[in-house]
Amino acid sequence: MPLQLIRNDITKLSCDAIVNAANGTLLGGGGVDGAIHKAAGKGLLLECMTLGGCRTGEAKITGGYKLPAKYVIHTVGPVWHGGENGEEALLRSCYRSCLAIAKERGLESVAFPLISAGAYGYPKDQALKIAVDEITAFLLQNEILVYLVIYDKSSFQIGEKLFRDIASFIDDKYVDEHFTFNYRGRNKDSGAGSAALESTVIESDAFLGETRVLPVAREAIPAPRASVPKSKKISLDDAVKKIDESFSEMLLRKIDEKGMTDAACYKKANIDRKLFSKIRSDAFYRPSKTTAIAFAIALELSLEETREMLMKAGFALSHSNKFDIIIEYFITNGNYNVFEINEALFAFDQALLGT
Repeated sequence: MPLQLIRNDITKLSCDAIVNAANGTLLGGGGVDGAIHKAAGKGLLLECMTLGGCRTGEAKITGGYKLPAKYVIHTVGPVWHGGENGEEALLRSCYRSCLAIAKERGLESVAFPLISAGAYGYPKDQALKIAVDEITAFLLQNEILVYLVIYDKSSFQIGEKLFRDIASFIDDKYVDEHFTFNYRGRNKDSGAGSAALESTVIESDAFLGETRVLPVAREAIPAPRASVPKSKKISLDDAVKKIDESFSEMLLRKIDEKGMTDAACYKKANIDRKLFSKIRSDAFYRPSKTTAIAFAIALELSLEETREMLMKAGFALSHSNKFDIIIEYFITNGNYNVFEINEALFAFDQALLGT
């Protein structure tokens, strides 16, 4: 099952277990810890009092009490002291310990906060990378739905350089094609025999936050297109016979060509096994755009091959869509890690790949 990044209040999630970023006493505190204890009620505190605390990097499980979740898995993350005191190993151990308990109990869904990234001061981008690394490594071998819950935008941060690079890539691709013409007026100084100039007001998208005015030569404005002769009529039966390879057929062919197993493909695509089964059993299955792109990423297709696969599903990539440009950025740079792509999409408030 996949990893889902969601923006929500973890205490309101209805799943098998939520993870509490607790302190060593397990008796409640601030932040996520305090919110979970408050929502769960006194029963949670009374059970925690019997556990004898918890060491950093380890985890213990209790009931969920008044929470929508059945269980709470408590883990104690490391306090950040500069990164030279074993913080990374301890934080990785938190995720592994929680996931081991979830597997042992046969849980089907578990929700994590970003452990240690709040009051404990762990750099958010590093905390995020560790969380995604550990969860995805677990999901490659196990079937469970994992949520990584972000309470608000300020608690989520991808690498600063990656964010700048993507923003610049969007700017380069997006501004050239996504604009509106608001006014055209003849330049008063242009003579009869000169290349008369027209002023064109270009308003860019709100994301770019700017308006520019550029001079455009009148001769550069394209002439009306000549009429295209009507194509020869064909019957409906002939048209149906021309149906090309479907999305499902192309996907299965590409999996074979890449020498992948079905499981390796749908896990790498962050797709649920049940959804993949539907696609495999229906040659004319029409996936969502995010699902189609997720499979293109899993198969590490080139930009041209990705466009072809999307076309089979009835979609296209466009430079007037930030989501599409971000996908193009990662494919162009040869980064086919669906979870890293989802981190970037999440940071730019776009739909995520996979389920």
